[in-house]
Order: sequence, then structure tokens, then C-alpha cells
Amino acid sequence: MSRRPELRALTSVRGIAAWFVVLYHIRRSIAGLPEPALHIFAKGYLAVDFFFLLSGFVIWMTYADRIRDGGLMAVPEFLKRRIARIWPLHLFVLTGGVLLVLALAATGRHDPVMFPFAELPLHYLLLQNWGFTDRLTWNDPAWSISAEMAAYLLFPLLALAIDWRRLPSAVVVAAIAALLLLLATILSLNGATTLGSDIAHFGLIRCLFEFTGGTAVCALWLRWRDTPWPASIGAAAVVLLAGAGFATGMLSELIAVPVAFAALLLVLALTCGMRGNILEVAPLHYLGEISYATYLGHFLLWFAFKLVFVSDAMAVSWSLIALFLAMVLVASAALYHGVERPAQRWINRRPLPFVPEAKRATALRP
Repeated sequence: MSRRPELRALTSVRGIAAWFVVLYHIRRSIAGLPEPALHIFAKGYLAVDFFFLLSGFVIWMTYADRIRDGGLMAVPEFLKRRIARIWPLHLFVLTGGVLLVLALAATGRHDPVMFPFAELPLHYLLLQNWGFTDRLTWNDPAWSISAEMAAYLLFPLLALAIDWRRLPSAVVVAAIAALLLLLATILSLNGATTLGSDIAHFGLIRCLFEFTGGTAVCALWLRWRDTPWPASIGAAAVVLLAGAGFATGMLSELIAVPVAFAALLLVLALTCGMRGNILEVAPLHYLGEISYATYLGHFLLWFAFKLVFVSDAMAVSWSLIALFLAMVLVASAALYHGVERPAQRWINRRPLPFVPEAKRATALRP
């Protein structure tokens, strides 16, 4: 089965979202950051909700038909490819953090709350956000990768159980709304006031609901992509209405943001490839290509950067912030080309020894 063409604008938006997460993590340290910018950067954690929706979209687009066609025999190859995509870089970055913390421990500067060695096996296995811990530790952004791993494990069941193509568009739209409303209700009933509340306990469910919603958004794109304008206008209206509801306080973040992001994702997908789409320019697209390395690598790099350049409780000058952001960009490119992609290709080339030879020819292909 041939690969679907890449939706370049979605790759670019992934890069922009990753940089919002970077700014979110460093915002309190930036000297003299204007109050409006501080408020904007303080919402950077919401970029993860877009990631979850986008992940469901892309996984459905790429693998749903293949898993339905291949049945259970296609599942091991699917999981191998997803592990190849997320785990090697996570392993590399986390091990770098462990080595740094060991060096600090040797000098008596180890923080056991932020870096608990007893939890390391959970982190290496990407199980840390499955309800086994009560706080974010080690490489904080990796919590979402742990949640994504759970979504990958459940995806074959979703693909085999639900065929969005057989449902009317109105039912698919209603399903998306129901999923996101149910997520907001569960979070609200448990005392959450923002999507970023108590990630250790709510992050997994946040991922699973939004990931599933993203698969349904993809189904809408697949049926509307040949006549994109009516759906684009309707989805854009939803983005504006949800945004206005949130801005005026009529809608909480718990419902307004996922709904707006789901509609925005559909707009971006439907307008991919249109002439003059600035999101498809090469520099932005490259930021998207290396965005996983940006997302996964910046947090521990910031920790190390502050150890070298920043005194305790010191506001970081704009020149040092610029230096750090440049380091994140360079490190992202180095991790992408030197670790992420080579490891992914190597694992993808490895055959699965327990899959019969006759079945390998019909397993998932890149």
C-alpha cells in the first residue's frame, strides 16, 4: 500500500507547538518579560493537547486501513514502528539526564524529588504516566510520550472496532463533540480547572480522549478533502466561536480549547497544499521535522544550561535566553539527524522474528 502524501502544514504546526512548550518552561526565568507575553507563554502547555489530536489524526491516516486489512498480524509491525519513532530518542535524552544527575550526586547536589532514581525503570519503559507516579519527574515533557504509548497500544483495537467511514458525517462530528465534552466533564468532576491540572493523574485520560478525537477528525478530512472550502469555513467558525467563548468566560478551557484545536486541525488539513500557504515554507517545515527532538530535549538542556550560566533565583537576561534558544535549535537538529532518524531506520529494518515469513510481505510498510 502506498504512503499518503505528507501534509506539510501540519508538520510545520507541530514545530510551532513544540516551541510554545519550550517558551512555557522558561517563561518565569526571562528577565523583564512583558506581562502579555508571560500570559501567552503560560498557556504553552496547551500545545500538548494539539499534539494529541494531531497524533490521532496522523496515525489514523497512516495505519487504520492497514490494520483493518492486515488484522491482528499487522499489529506487531505497527507497534514496532511506533516504538521506533518515540523510544530511541527518549532513551538517549533520559540517559543523558541520568548521567548529569549522577555527576551532581557525586558532588552532593542531587535533588531526589526532581530526580528519583527509584522511578527510573518506569521512565525507561515509558510507564511513568500510567498512574504509577504522583508528580512529573526527570524529563517532564516525556509524560506525554508515556501517554502516547498507551494510545498506540489501544489504537489497533480502535481501528478494528470503529470504521469512521461507515458513519454519516453528522455522527462523526457528534462523536468528536461527545468525546471532548466527556473529557471536560471527567476533569471538571475531579476538580481540574485547566487541561494542565495534575498531569500525573489526568494526563493519560487527556491523551486518550484527544487522540481518539483526532482519529475522527482525520475521517472528516478524508471525506471532505476534495471539496475543502465549505468544511473549512464551518470549522473556522467553530474555532472562532470556541475562542470567543473562552475569552469571554462563557466556556471553560476544559472544553473550549480541545474543541477549537480539533476544528483548527481540520482547517489546517483541508487547506494543506493550497497556493500561498505560509505554513508549508521550508524553514517552518524543518522545525516540524525536528520538533520531537525539540520537545523531548529542551527541558533537561534548560536544567543543564541554568547550572552553567544562571545563579539561583537569577532572572535570565535576553542575551542568555537567545543563547539557550539557539542551543535548543542546534541540539534539536543534531538529535534528529544523529539519533532519532538513524535509530528509527535501524529498528524499522529489523524483522519481527515471531511473525511468519509469509506474513512479513503483507505487514505494514513504510
